[in-house]
Amino acid sequence: MFDVKQFTSAIKQISEEKGISESSVLETIEAAIAAAYKRDYGKKGQVVRAKLDQETGKLEITQVHYVVEGVDDEGFITGELPIKAIEDRHEDGEGRTRRVDKEQVDESGEIKIKFNPEKHILLEDAKKKSKKAKVGDEIVEKLEPHTEFGRIAAQTAKQVIIQRLREAERQAIFAEFKDKEGDIVSGVVQRKEGLLVFVDLGKTNGLLIPAEQMLGDNYRIGQRFRFVITKVDETPRGPVILLSRSHPKLVLGLFKLEVPEIDNGTVEVKAIAREAGSRTKIAVASVEEGVDPIGSLVGQKGIRVQTVINELSGEKIDIILWSGKAKEFIANSFSPAKVFEVKILDEQRRHALVEVADDQFSLAIGKRGQNVRLAAKLTGWKIDVRSPKEVVSFKEEEEVNDPSTHSTKPQGGELVESTGSGSY
Repeated sequence: MFDVKQFTSAIKQISEEKGISESSVLETIEAAIAAAYKRDYGKKGQVVRAKLDQETGKLEITQVHYVVEGVDDEGFITGELPIKAIEDRHEDGEGRTRRVDKEQVDESGEIKIKFNPEKHILLEDAKKKSKKAKVGDEIVEKLEPHTEFGRIAAQTAKQVIIQRLREAERQAIFAEFKDKEGDIVSGVVQRKEGLLVFVDLGKTNGLLIPAEQMLGDNYRIGQRFRFVITKVDETPRGPVILLSRSHPKLVLGLFKLEVPEIDNGTVEVKAIAREAGSRTKIAVASVEEGVDPIGSLVGQKGIRVQTVINELSGEKIDIILWSGKAKEFIANSFSPAKVFEVKILDEQRRHALVEVADDQFSLAIGKRGQNVRLAAKLTGWKIDVRSPKEVVSFKEEEEVNDPSTHSTKPQGGELVESTGSGSY
């Protein structure tokens, strides 16, 4: 017998430290006791289970037999297998999994299992113990409990606890971060291996691959950044959390953190076009009358947008007023350039012509064509830019990655001057 209160307290402490449920901790301890019992008092092939009552401290040990249909001349089980094979593994009865031996697989690829009287029981014998028994059921029998174990059994129990707790912790971390895919997290650069950056996220590490890194960032060890979780994969070594600093969702997430109007739905982000580390265009609209969507993102004295810019290492941001009218939206998307006129050349193919004054032509095109390229990406239109002297054509071929900020197909409307925008 042991101190129940102290035992319960220890379970709670482990649960809090590892971030796993108390029931998982208890199951781990029961598995360890069962492994130790089998080591000292059981037989090879036995399936031993332990049940511990937290309130009384009473220990119950049982042995399980799986009901099988029959046995062939070679001693292999016939009919439905008592243990379902998962890929190339199956349970060995102690909570572990082991690889199936080649001789256990027949020519058709079916797994064969040797009949073991310590683990299996024939259906006809099982019906003598329980008339309702059927293939695949478990026949449970109580064993005499023991609480004294040798050194090797204690070491076996320790190994089971370490392994089970590690697996439970990995599963808890995977479940937690899987639910956060697309969310913003804060992390500290832990180490660099070549071009790979490993980020400390608290409970585990995240991975920032070169394709998701941002120009202008200097990933020094100990430096804190914000990232967007793009994907969480489960691997034999534990969960792998892929991070990004270049994804458009990072801009959206940062504005959500800084702008309450976006978080509560008063202001909507309609589309984002981004060239990470250089420039972003973000189109916004107000759901409620009287709310200035651009002003909401800018903040008093520009503090909100400046906070986002600082987090993005100085990346420039154009805040665009979204419009359901194609001409108006296209004109706004060219900020900071002023558009003289927008002509719809082919509405079905989403092809438009933008005319600007001579002194606005270079600004409309942008450095290496960046401004018109982002405008095309933001609006989803192929855009030709023309001044009285020159014509340049750009076409956006890929949609915005973020489904929550996709380009909405605009409808035709009246021509307006490009005034609904702000650049920072």
